[in-house]
Amino acid sequence: MKRQILIFLVSFVIATFCSIARAQETPTPNCVYDRARMLALDENQFDQDMKGGWRALSSTPGCNLAAADLLREYREAHHQTSGLLFWHEAQLRAFSGQYREAITLMEHSYKPADADKAGWNPYVDATIAFLRKDKPALEQAKSRLAIVPPPTGDKDMGPVVDGYMEVKFIDGTTRKIRWPMNIDVVDGLENCFDKSYTEAYENTCRQGAH
Repeated sequence: MKRQILIFLVSFVIATFCSIARAQETPTPNCVYDRARMLALDENQFDQDMKGGWRALSSTPGCNLAAADLLREYREAHHQTSGLLFWHEAQLRAFSGQYREAITLMEHSYKPADADKAGWNPYVDATIAFLRKDKPALEQAKSRLAIVPPPTGDKDMGPVVDGYMEVKFIDGTTRKIRWPMNIDVVDGLENCFDKSYTEAYENTCRQGAH
């Protein structure tokens, strides 16, 4: 179970720290990719390769929606119900202003309550509340996220000190991450509540800019 938590955190931090093209955009004719090759990738290659899979497409300016459509195609082709695949498609659509579609997808990304060890569900609740412009719901979700206890007893995870914990990753590197996971993202959504999701997701809002 501890190893599963670590793997989840590693995947989650990768998803958090690696850049997704976030600008609201008008699609361009440059969103060209090898569809057959993309659909033939396994889920890890398709979703977690920072220079391949859907991320390579989304990094091209103007291609967020093309990447979102690719994520949908991949899910359908592989009969996938992975919460992260739903989440990443949702984010791309939210970055492009498709809030209604994003909310529907985010609702498919919840974890079973007994499997949510890192506060994923409150984070989803907070994001959906932001997209709906429901500030009380956002504040309630943030309160639930803030009290999520850190995992204990794992040699690869240090104690939480001043809101951060050191995590030893599978590749041997160590990085400090904020705990609870994504509380900084939710801070940004709250700080920049009246802005677009694209703007509120950026670091300037997480650091308190309005």
